[in-house]
Amino acid sequence: MPEGDTIHRTAGRLRPALVGADLVRFAAPRLLGDRPVPGTRISDVEAVGKHLLIHFDGGLSLQTHMRMTGSWHLYRSGERWRKAPHLARAIVEVDGWVAVCFNAPVVRTYRRDAPGGPLGTARHPTAHLGPDLCGTDVAEADIDECVRRMGIYAGDDPIGVALLDQRVACGVGNVYKSETLFACGIDPFVTVTDLDEPDRRRLLAMSSKLLRANLGNGPRTTLPGGLAVYGRHRQPCRRCGTLICMRRQGEQARSTYWCPTCQPPHGTAPHVGLSAPHP
Repeated sequence: MPEGDTIHRTAGRLRPALVGADLVRFAAPRLLGDRPVPGTRISDVEAVGKHLLIHFDGGLSLQTHMRMTGSWHLYRSGERWRKAPHLARAIVEVDGWVAVCFNAPVVRTYRRDAPGGPLGTARHPTAHLGPDLCGTDVAEADIDECVRRMGIYAGDDPIGVALLDQRVACGVGNVYKSETLFACGIDPFVTVTDLDEPDRRRLLAMSSKLLRANLGNGPRTTLPGGLAVYGRHRQPCRRCGTLICMRRQGEQARSTYWCPTCQPPHGTAPHVGLSAPHP
């Protein structure tokens, strides 16, 4: 499922093929917004949390959000696509390459030069997002800002819901939510208000650590051998042997996996850390 690490990987693959090239063809059957015209140069490909942005000279940018179904593919010109053409939601073609976005529910363009500046206007689709925890340059100040935002936006929410709030910090999805909570030994159902600031900070720092450790090639791992809890319902915990549980959380009924022994009700057991894998 496309979380922040997936989008950053995708941007890294698209960037060498697209950046600096002139647009040959653009197609997007369900596009909201203006269309870039052939001949326009592509200036950058950027990942911001779960959003992939393609910036064109002249101030126009393409935004795609994958949600649960979307993906970007990169093909050599003339290469056969791995998915059916009718599933394409955006096609960006340059000399020698075709980038195709399949099944993305959000495909739209916006003007970076809208009044108020790119991050000071509601017209910018990522203006509301918290700091991107996938960035290689995540600083202590970014974690401070995430902690502040968590108190504003998610104070009464269970922490398993709060970690998915992209206004707090962007990039975390179901996988990293569950893995982070396990790594920090925290019950997914404790509310944000019941966690002290050091625990909130520790969770956000661990989320960033796990995301950044998975920006390279290969399957996601949060400990040797794979994932600790995500997708392992009724399988033994890799640490203590207790069967992993799964429950839906929040208005969107997102799945949360946890170990009831390693993550007991808040305050009843000591924390046992879990190191992130090396990239």
